[in-house]
Amino acid sequence: MHKNMFASDNYSAVCPEVWQAMEEANCGYANSYGDDDWTARACNALRDFFETDCQVYFVFNGTAANSLALASLCRSYHSVVCHEAAHIETDECGAGEFFSNGTKILLVPGDKGKINPDAVTHTVNRRHDIHYPKPKVLSVTQATELGTVYTPQELGAIGDVARQHDLRLHMDGARFANAVASLEVSPKALTWQCGVDVLTFGGTKNGMAVSEAVVFFDRSLAEEFDYRCKQAGQLASKMRYLAAPWIGLLESGAWLKNACHANRCAQLLARELESIEGVTLMHPVEANAVFVHMPESLVAALASAGWHFYTFIGTGHARFMCSWQTREEEVRRFGEELRAIAANCPAEEYGS
Repeated sequence: MHKNMFASDNYSAVCPEVWQAMEEANCGYANSYGDDDWTARACNALRDFFETDCQVYFVFNGTAANSLALASLCRSYHSVVCHEAAHIETDECGAGEFFSNGTKILLVPGDKGKINPDAVTHTVNRRHDIHYPKPKVLSVTQATELGTVYTPQELGAIGDVARQHDLRLHMDGARFANAVASLEVSPKALTWQCGVDVLTFGGTKNGMAVSEAVVFFDRSLAEEFDYRCKQAGQLASKMRYLAAPWIGLLESGAWLKNACHANRCAQLLARELESIEGVTLMHPVEANAVFVHMPESLVAALASAGWHFYTFIGTGHARFMCSWQTREEEVRRFGEELRAIAANCPAEEYGS
């Protein structure tokens, strides 16, 4: 049993459907820089997936996808409104600000990792003078950094707020597939039908080696985005290797199978963790993440036993992630070991 498997869904291997698609794309020559049949086919697969004529670009990673998408929506004197726990604020090293030449990020609160629409209105209306960075974009994360998901109704309300204040709506969808699987709705119901202008659709966490798709539902916003990709070092010369994985995921249905499996394993893992006295679930488990509070003695004991998980993400509680590669029997074996470790934790520290 690999003791790093709950640290991140980035730790997982490439799923078979993606690997097969890359092998097929690896047969012989193909035009470079996206002028190839694989890239065209992948773009069309995403248009079918979202049931709309969107504009699609492929980049290497999520930070590039988010920051370049935001840069395309803003000028340097604008601002982006997002949740205080959003990945673009906490985990991208200022890339959004860098690629947009200084766009300010404005933070708003919200329960369970979700933006409070009233807080957005307050932030936008707080000032309208020339000294305040003009709000231009509202960014949401789906699934959120705390493992929760926005329902179509919640996203519709956020889309209404965005339109009311003339804001573009960006969605960080690093785990978008998990959100769709959790809600059992169509991809369009969580994106353009709710007013999302541009989505960064995560492939890496759903079974790919690399590749994120930047999907513009408002095609006018994609003007010269290819130049942004080139300037940022994100225009792959052998683009077919970023595009073919999407064909493997989408045409086979593996994107949904992988996401459903990861979500199901997270539910099982949550039950195993909650069975331990003193361990408390911190947020609803709605995608593939489990956040818990546990005594420091148990955190230390798990680390000593070789288990690796994060404690600095989101609210600082322990985070356990599941992926397409997680196995239910491994989750149960972890639960057994967890109970044995917990039984040996110091009584005076445990359960406090």
